[in-house]
Amino acid sequence: MSTIKTLSVKEPKVATKKRKLAPSGSALAALPWIGPALILILAVVIWPVIELIRASLTEISNAGSFHGFTGLTNFRDLIANPDLKPVIIRTLIWVAAIVFFTVILSLPLAQLINQKFPGRKFVRWALIVPWAASVVMTSLIWKWILNAYSGELNLTLDQLGLIKEPVDWMGDPKTSFYFLIWVAVFVSIPFTTFVLLAGLQSVPHDILEAAWVDGATSWQTYRRIIFPLLRSSLLIATIINLINVFNSFPIIWVMTKGGPGYDTDTTTTFAYKLAFIESNMGQSTALGVINFLFILIIVGFYLRVTKATRTEL
Repeated sequence: MSTIKTLSVKEPKVATKKRKLAPSGSALAALPWIGPALILILAVVIWPVIELIRASLTEISNAGSFHGFTGLTNFRDLIANPDLKPVIIRTLIWVAAIVFFTVILSLPLAQLINQKFPGRKFVRWALIVPWAASVVMTSLIWKWILNAYSGELNLTLDQLGLIKEPVDWMGDPKTSFYFLIWVAVFVSIPFTTFVLLAGLQSVPHDILEAAWVDGATSWQTYRRIIFPLLRSSLLIATIINLINVFNSFPIIWVMTKGGPGYDTDTTTTFAYKLAFIESNMGQSTALGVINFLFILIIVGFYLRVTKATRTEL
């Protein structure tokens, strides 16, 4: 009777390397890579902010030399300035109006260019031109259009018989400020529209199909499905517009220089006038600190919103 011997075959050992944990000092190894960026931030952001705060607490001569610590004197002088209150109210109107009308006009535009139609690519390219072009160039074109004697608006209205004499649109504060708002909206619409377009394209198509199968109308689909899913894109676009519009300088300065007087000034152009026209560096730096704190609050809110958006995703 033969016996069958079973041979035990040993499986070859697979060499496995234990993953070594990165040493705690490895953060320093990244320093050469992030070092240039840190130096740039320190030189371009941190150091100017420190100097701005220091200047706001110091007496500064017209030549720019420092003459000792004065505490909050510059801030008290700024608050006592009779022109400050109208400028702040106008700044709030400026920011609120531009952001509101930009969002209101961008929502249907984003919905429009999200549809398929002949020439959609051309429409998208045409829409982005005001944003891609220089703000100074755009402002100069609108300044020419609104010129009292050679502007296209007055010429057209005159040919239509709607005016009998030239209207100085930019010389009258009752009209100039509203035209400035319109130009700022015109420049802001493309960016906001494309942010909202990106949000629309991220909406799952199967959800829309389910709504159509259930008999939902286009308006019901937009109001109950699409618009709620646009919340993150809408918040981000709104906050970025708040920052850009609050800091806006070229449009006002190119078209009216804040005039006549201070009638179209915002806090940004007003601070510039205080420093370089009235040679009042103390009040200008104090207003600069206030502007910086306002922007810091908006940026903090923006970071909070983006963090919440990443958490939802």
